Amino acid sequence: MRLLPALLSVLLLAAGCRVAAPDAPTCAPAVPTAFTQPPADTASAGRQPWRQFFQDPALTALIDTALRQNLDLQVALQRVETARANYLARRGALLPTVAAAASAGADRYGRYTLNGVGNFDTNLSPNIDGQQRIPGPVTPEFFVGLRSSWEIDIWGKLKQRRQAAFLRVLASEQGRRLVTTNVVAEVARLYYELLTADNQLAVLDRNISLQREALKLMRIQKQAGRATELAVQQFAAQVARTESLGHEARQRVTEAETGLNQLMGRYQQPITRGRPLPGQVLPERLSAGVPASALLRRPDVRQAELELQATRADVAAARAAFLPALTLTPYVGFNSYRTGTLFDPTSLAYGALAGLTGPLLNRAQFRADFRLATAGSYEAYYRYQQSLQTGFREVVNGLQGLENYRAASAARQQEVELLTKAVTTSNKLFVAGYATYLEVITAQRSVLEAELSLAESRQRQLLQSVSLYRALGGGWQ
Repeated sequence: MRLLPALLSVLLLAAGCRVAAPDAPTCAPAVPTAFTQPPADTASAGRQPWRQFFQDPALTALIDTALRQNLDLQVALQRVETARANYLARRGALLPTVAAAASAGADRYGRYTLNGVGNFDTNLSPNIDGQQRIPGPVTPEFFVGLRSSWEIDIWGKLKQRRQAAFLRVLASEQGRRLVTTNVVAEVARLYYELLTADNQLAVLDRNISLQREALKLMRIQKQAGRATELAVQQFAAQVARTESLGHEARQRVTEAETGLNQLMGRYQQPITRGRPLPGQVLPERLSAGVPASALLRRPDVRQAELELQATRADVAAARAAFLPALTLTPYVGFNSYRTGTLFDPTSLAYGALAGLTGPLLNRAQFRADFRLATAGSYEAYYRYQQSLQTGFREVVNGLQGLENYRAASAARQQEVELLTKAVTTSNKLFVAGYATYLEVITAQRSVLEAELSLAESRQRQLLQSVSLYRALGGGWQ
């Protein structure tokens, strides 16, 4: 019957400390059932590993090197290790701590104190003699043994913290996958930019040679009285402009090469090229699949989802912190006020203390922790919804962009072919005297711009395929 008041007190304390669960966040719109109309194929291109998606052996070799040596990936790996270490700490909090202890101390008790009078009176007892007498006036105290502390997880607070830490380990793994996907996409992007700059530089070099020949011909015609100095100056200016574009293209080659070397975690080295830009091939059709599965394959969405679950565990742990905590503190060891009798079997001492504590007054820190956990949970929820919407937008843009840039490249190719014929025609007409030198210059400039634009259009098409592949999950299952 003596336990009944104590149990009632514990129940009243627990009821007074209980905190209501926070309200759920505002409901978000449902994910659409398809990316486009009509719906895309259910088999998503995002399921393909990058070695299958990228067909250029030189590009796959660069990606493989980057995945081994990229510094961003090394940083992401250390973030995973940090999350794992935090999980180990949270898991260890569920177990009792046992520490070896050795302590020595001394006290001089006042004459008019409980210990001072008690020790003096004890030494006068006829039952006390020899080593049992308490030393004075300074009384030493020696202890050698084990001390332990164990918080019994009654309300699941420690388990919720462990669950949150475990979920963050999984989230950090998804973060590492996200970095991996971004590294693969960035290597492919810079590689295609390098091929584009190579292609444009080749076009410019070829046009510079042709324009220089045309300039020589124009100077000969001037000497023969068939052309003016103005025509020579116009052709010379065109050569100078094309040469300046060539220098800009060389700079783009340098920037792409240095960017690729940095992604591969190394200093400047030559970059091996594979197929030239016109020889790069893409699948005839890149399907997207069903949004519900395609978006959840994205590492950033999976990371946001796991972070959301972790913050919910944080909220549960913060709520449980308001409830009483039961802590056991046992000890066992040798205790004596004389070193000579410290390890005597009769000096063995042991005991245990069970304490039940709960916050009643000044719970500001617990309220603050609860509000922080609740705000973190809301933020994680909105970030999760944001990642879904971002993924959906990127996939739709990628699908439409891939088709549009494919059509644009075909139209640009046709433009280049027609303008190339126009250059040949203008040269013949100029020799025959039916066209002016301005018409020749205009035709040459137009075909040069068209060829440079065609290279950029092919680059956008390749980059769009990379963006779509990354938006669909980058090969992660």
